[in-house]
Amino acid sequence: MGAQWKAKGKAQAADARGKLFGRLAKDIMMAAKSGADPAANSRLRLVVEQARKVSMPKDTLERAIKKGAGLLGDPVQFERVIYEGFAPHQVPVMVEALTDNLNRTASEVRVLFRKGQLGSSGSVSWDFDHVGMIEAESAQTGADAELAAIEAGAQDFEPADEDGVTVFITDPTDLDLVSKALPEHGFTVLSNKLGYKPKNPVDPANLSAEQLEEVENFLAAIDGNDDVQNVFVGLGA
Repeated sequence: MGAQWKAKGKAQAADARGKLFGRLAKDIMMAAKSGADPAANSRLRLVVEQARKVSMPKDTLERAIKKGAGLLGDPVQFERVIYEGFAPHQVPVMVEALTDNLNRTASEVRVLFRKGQLGSSGSVSWDFDHVGMIEAESAQTGADAELAAIEAGAQDFEPADEDGVTVFITDPTDLDLVSKALPEHGFTVLSNKLGYKPKNPVDPANLSAEQLEEVENFLAAIDGNDDVQNVFVGLGA
């Protein structure tokens, strides 16, 4: 499953399209606070490229940039907050939210964790490494992910998934440096972000099919919340 949970199946992916646009719009607004010109704002440029790759409507994209840069009035105010806890069957979870109303989000997250266990700050994060995560795809035939990771300065990598996306893991301070180096080694960067990688993931083989389904349903409900940006889960592939 990897460090970041993602919905499985084409139907779920299609249902998540609107959610994806909403998340990208928030990322664009946050990035645009440092400037509305993608040419002069590398973070904004990367998120805009992500948005275009998934065919976000041009009007939606441009409005998010203007809103984030404060060109439509008062700039948007979002706060980033991390929730820690356990999915059913003691699977550790880190939930990253971006919200304009902390009380609303906290209340909704408490409800979502009723089938799991919401912990206090530090109750789960000790079992995760804070890392940079770069999603990239091969830009040339025969590109070697292991060699690219070594030469670009990444700490580790997760082999390409069924969509051909390789995840490169970096030290948090090296995220931008490695992102800029990867294209020189045959990989096109699709996204980069700071995230959490489990140190001791639960082995799915130790859970029954029914238990795994309970975990998946719990994660899907968390991920479906409008304020949730990312869900990191301590469950092995």
